[in-house]
Amino acid sequence: MITLALNNGVEMPALGYGVFQTPADETQTAVAEALRVGYRHIDTAAAYFNEAGVGAAIAASDLPREDLFLETKVWVSDYGYDETLHAFDKASTKLGVEQLDLLILHQPAPSRWERVVAAYKALETLYADGKVRAIGVSNFMSDHLDRLLGETSIVPAVNQVEVHPYFQQPAVQAANAEHGILTQAWSPIGGITFYPGWGDGKRSTLEDATVAGIAATHGRTPAQVMLRWHLQQGRSAIPKSVAPSRIAENFAVFDFALTDDEIAAIDALDTGVRGGPDPEAPRDEWFDHVIPEA
Repeated sequence: MITLALNNGVEMPALGYGVFQTPADETQTAVAEALRVGYRHIDTAAAYFNEAGVGAAIAASDLPREDLFLETKVWVSDYGYDETLHAFDKASTKLGVEQLDLLILHQPAPSRWERVVAAYKALETLYADGKVRAIGVSNFMSDHLDRLLGETSIVPAVNQVEVHPYFQQPAVQAANAEHGILTQAWSPIGGITFYPGWGDGKRSTLEDATVAGIAATHGRTPAQVMLRWHLQQGRSAIPKSVAPSRIAENFAVFDFALTDDEIAAIDALDTGVRGGPDPEAPRDEWFDHVIPEA
């Protein structure tokens, strides 16, 4: 297992197991399998509506709490100072823990900026009170980061953004690095390019000829090559799958290395085309989804 030091000294396993789009009734089984395989970093979110399943898997495991790194996200409908403090209570209760390892804001929501800042200040309070070990953001572009840093005190430890071979966001990664913020990749193997509803007319990274060629050279799968690409460039990556074979496959990436030329070849695949939602777009109906009480 590779770990990464966050800007406050907290060590985080670089490879996490994600549960985006995992049905609530399948989450406990999937997370239990991930823990069995060896994952110790679990990434969820209030808006995934499956934190309770993650918590059930953790409760059923025999792993010490200190061996696990739990990350979740506050949804936009819970932004605001008091609202975000309560969002922590909801998340920690569903997860069955008293302290979260990483709590982040899920979206920048520029049309609701005052509430974004208030929410982040609540994260700062939770951090000061020891209820979370690190705080961060998700889907924040460079200008969002600049605005946030100008109005708050603690630099985010993590910015979780869409990063995969077809969409690498070099400007965002550079801004993160400039401020000492770790880039964490969601959709790290390009899943956003082939998820139902998102992948129409798009090329799948799993079928990319360059990635496949590198995978054949190492006797690995394309997914393993892409995850290794992230790790060797110092990023955290959060792959997801509910299939036991894929869960194990995605974790088996610590015993080989890509060459500099292979990394450069994958870097050259960037299309600059976003696969997921645009963080600048106002999406009031989506943002207003209510997060249930614990």
